[in-house]
Amino acid sequence: MNGADRFEAYDGDEGEDRREEKGNRRDESDIRDEGVEDVEGGHGFAPGPGHPPRIPLPRASVEDSGLPLPAPADLGATAPPPVPPVFEHAVLKALLGAWALAACSAEEATAVEEHLGGCGSCADEARRLREAVGLLQRPESLDLDPGLRTRVLETCLERRPPRIPVPDWAAAYDAETARLDALLQDFGDAEWHAPVRLRWFRSDESTSRRTTVAGVIAHLLSVDGLVAVALGLDDPLGEVPSRHPTPAARTEAFWRASHFPPTRFLRAPWRDQSHSLVRTVSFTGGGAGKTPVSYGDFELPLHDAMLDRAFECWVHAEDIADAVDYPYDPPSPRHLHRMIDLAARMLPTALAHRRRAGLASPAHHRHLVAAGEPGRSLRLEIEGSGGGEWLIPLDSPAAKGSAEHEVAHVALDGVEFCRLAAGHVPPQEAAAGQVGDREAIRDVLFAAASLSRM
Repeated sequence: MNGADRFEAYDGDEGEDRREEKGNRRDESDIRDEGVEDVEGGHGFAPGPGHPPRIPLPRASVEDSGLPLPAPADLGATAPPPVPPVFEHAVLKALLGAWALAACSAEEATAVEEHLGGCGSCADEARRLREAVGLLQRPESLDLDPGLRTRVLETCLERRPPRIPVPDWAAAYDAETARLDALLQDFGDAEWHAPVRLRWFRSDESTSRRTTVAGVIAHLLSVDGLVAVALGLDDPLGEVPSRHPTPAARTEAFWRASHFPPTRFLRAPWRDQSHSLVRTVSFTGGGAGKTPVSYGDFELPLHDAMLDRAFECWVHAEDIADAVDYPYDPPSPRHLHRMIDLAARMLPTALAHRRRAGLASPAHHRHLVAAGEPGRSLRLEIEGSGGGEWLIPLDSPAAKGSAEHEVAHVALDGVEFCRLAAGHVPPQEAAAGQVGDREAIRDVLFAAASLSRM
């Protein structure tokens, strides 16, 4: 006896009922396989004789409408490609801004690009918008162009002249202090305490003084105070005593009076003082340009003192930039030319001082002439940005430079000459084209270096 027979024998009458149920299931399966006619739309099967009625499946909504059922989709057929939308000219023109920003959908971008191939006015507008988008993108460097401020101011002043203009001889100081302030604005504590070495030329030798970035700002604040005192403004040293009214003595006094090393907090008083100087000379007008400014052992008229302060601000800004390993450009050609001109005009006096101190070459070639008369001269040719030519009288500060009495010719790059005058380049190493009297050339190069000071 197999397992099924044993199971059925054990069930008795109950096994008969189960065999009958199996037969009913087999009959239902056979009916489905034979495809018995559907009931009411083909969703139910007609039960066989003696079987209970089947429950029909749910009906679709289309079946209740009385409409014919849709034909089944042909699985082998492909759908037709979508018809691209058609945009009017006004709509396409309105989409140019979004297209330039890459904010259009794929269909809109395709329609705009096809339209640009046949519409010249929209193509020009699209080009201008794309260029504007390029300006809106963040550049690789967040630093502003140093000439941007000058260009913006010039454009504004052309359209609306200022009620109280800055004198032309003070514009260089205004620009250089603004450039240095822009360099300082993002400095952290580490940059403010970065070591800086101030360099200048004294007694035919290079010398230097070690300080910090904040110490350089203290130096500029102290020496700019000489101009402030001449204009009747407050002296930044206040009650701090200075042994001599010279730039170096005032700086040393300021440093000694500080209980702590100079910090970033010096930026605000230095910038406020520079603003006050520019504002004051603007209100006083051009007539104040001849006001004398004492440097202790010499004097300069106000218009030259402002150029001198602009020159020193640029030189020390380069010192600061070198200390923090940051690039720094020279002044604009117009301002650089004025600085070079000031140094060239100061050379005859510097030559006379060196001659009295016994530092110049023997005077056996000298030809003394009356004041204002032409005498032996050296032609100083400055090449590059802010360049020009100057005839330097060699024998007397009161003499007049003369091309007929030219005995030597020196050619220098403009920035190189300024660095020589700042004491950053030794006269022996100045890259110069030299023709003529060697002693005269040496005297002029060393006199240019002697213009430097702390």
